[in-house]
Amino acid sequence: MEYTIETLNRMAKDIRNISDFAPTVGVVLGTGFSNFVNHLEDNKSILFKDIEDMPETTNPAHKGEFVIGRFAGVNVVCMNGRLHNYEGYTSPTCVLPVRAMCLLGLKGLVLTNAAGALNPKYRPGDLMIIEDQISQFVPSPLIGTNIEELGTRFPDMSNVYDEKTTKKIYDDAIEIGLDVKKGTYIQFRGPQYESKAESKLARLLGGDAVGMSTTTEAIAAKHMGIKTVGFSLITNFANGAMVDADAISDDDVLKVAAKNEKEYTALLEVCIKNLANA
Repeated sequence: MEYTIETLNRMAKDIRNISDFAPTVGVVLGTGFSNFVNHLEDNKSILFKDIEDMPETTNPAHKGEFVIGRFAGVNVVCMNGRLHNYEGYTSPTCVLPVRAMCLLGLKGLVLTNAAGALNPKYRPGDLMIIEDQISQFVPSPLIGTNIEELGTRFPDMSNVYDEKTTKKIYDDAIEIGLDVKKGTYIQFRGPQYESKAESKLARLLGGDAVGMSTTTEAIAAKHMGIKTVGFSLITNFANGAMVDADAISDDDVLKVAAKNEKEYTALLEVCIKNLANA
């Protein structure tokens, strides 16, 4: 199914109507990040399923809701949970929530995810600011009829994650004592975790972290001209990327995310403030 600008605008209106706050910055919360919405003051929410034509999430770790509130003095809209290709959705469908959110007039967007370490210097609990991405293992969200009101047919992707803002976020994070890395994120389709050979291939291609989301959302936001930044919470070693990598489980991923909530919340604050002041 192809969606029209009228459908997207209607979805955006439904989100906007839940709160008196006009959001300035959007945040997509990945696996294990859902508790962040509890830090929003005066938050109001609406489930994906309560918005006409919006697909529902099927991953239990992704609630599938939009939450508007105030954080660190900034009006924020959060996408608490996301859609994935492995749920059976096409890439254009996966980015519908992001597109609707971006139509709220955002100054910027923060993408987050839980990821496996490909870089041998990374360990679970590390935070990696995304400098660039590799998206060619999943279909583009721009496949199909181009909606001219959103962006050009052939958008440039040489600066997907805004370089100037990303550098400022990194510097500010270091200044407040966060031990952050910088690297390239690669998306596989999933839902299975990567094989040892696939991890080695991803590393050879230049990937520092691997996951099952994010790159399609970054493409859609860039297509719409939205200033985008992102970071990964490293929750595990990717299979075969390191000699001491163990088998991966969803429970382990969620446990690492919960353990590092203070750190990822601090980095989210840095990202949100930088985008709000850009």
